Amino acid sequence: MSELMTETEISPDFESTIMELLVFSGGARSSALMALQQARAGDFEASAKHMAESKQSVKKAHLIQTQLIGLDEGCGKLTINLITVHAQDHLMNAMVIQDLADDMIELYRRQAKMEIRA
Repeated sequence: MSELMTETEISPDFESTIMELLVFSGGARSSALMALQQARAGDFEASAKHMAESKQSVKKAHLIQTQLIGLDEGCGKLTINLITVHAQDHLMNAMVIQDLADDMIELYRRQAKMEIRA
């Protein structure tokens, strides 16, 4: 957890918190794509490491998102701006990429096993 956050509160610096959400989400996306590249190259150990990093980053981003939702209470208490929407888009995309990468990595793993048998 960064200096901006504790387990129960979000920094009063809203913009920094949103940037932190963006950074964790972007890191998760990048790590998932790297995991996919490593699997395509046949390095499943490195692939697993990158996916673990991606999932850890999504956990951190999701914690921030959950705390922001709690602060907003569905009442529009938090200011929504373009960077906030952008950060949410990054998180959603990272989560979708993780799901697809998990399936594709499994396909690469099966393909590699079939090539060994042939």
